[in-house]
Amino acid sequence: MGKFDGVLLVTDLDGTLLRDDKSVSAENLRAIEYFKSEGGLFTFVTGRVPQGALPAYEQVLPNAPCGCSNGSCIYDYRTGELLWHRELSRSVLQIVADVDREFPTVGIELCAFDKIYFCKKNESTERHRRNERFPDLSCHYSEVDEPLGKILFAESDSAIFQRLMTWLPTHPLAGEFSLVRSDAEYYEILPKGACKGELIPKLAELLHISPHRIIAVGDNENDVSMLRAAEIGIAVANAFDVTKAAADRVTVSNERHAIAHIIHELDCGDITL
Repeated sequence: MGKFDGVLLVTDLDGTLLRDDKSVSAENLRAIEYFKSEGGLFTFVTGRVPQGALPAYEQVLPNAPCGCSNGSCIYDYRTGELLWHRELSRSVLQIVADVDREFPTVGIELCAFDKIYFCKKNESTERHRRNERFPDLSCHYSEVDEPLGKILFAESDSAIFQRLMTWLPTHPLAGEFSLVRSDAEYYEILPKGACKGELIPKLAELLHISPHRIIAVGDNENDVSMLRAAEIGIAVANAFDVTKAAADRVTVSNERHAIAHIIHELDCGDITL
């Protein structure tokens, strides 16, 4: 019997587990290995598609399935199997076309469950593609005919980005989908009801553990539902104010090895489930 048997620790990636340079600190890696060796289940739930999260997976080697695409799917990297997913209705392409017309500078990415199509490029989409090392798959959005997990709009101009976030919820079809800000430059369309929080009970069911034995950690607005769904929701010190407000507690920043800090607190009894 290990100290952490039946405990699931779920973390966001960017801004939480990952440092600002997208690496995982040695302190976090050692703590995660200790947590797993004592029976703990460790995984991440991220806005990235499975392919985009692969480098992080290879660094930390979760011992539980991972959530990707901001709650649109659960993926098991060990078997290469998509265990659960939600697909976007094809009516989303009408919204994409309207954004394309109303916001000429906004980048458009169509995210399938195994790849990303860069349908309209700008500085933000190119940076995203380079940072995540995605293949340069370019086509018009009307040409993508495979199932989609999310649409990502990218814009570095804050005034245009704010206008997009104000305009998009007023679209006649917006009620058919979920909308979420996932980064300072990214605004996303997800299947209705899809969010990171939806995956918390699904992971508990898949892993045959109590939902009252789950800790979730995050920093951004798209992590709020996950923190609320977990038994204990923890925001890192660098989190958005809205994320801190949704959390049960606030820990150190992603630059100060937040996951290692949480595992230490769990180990010494400062965090109890």
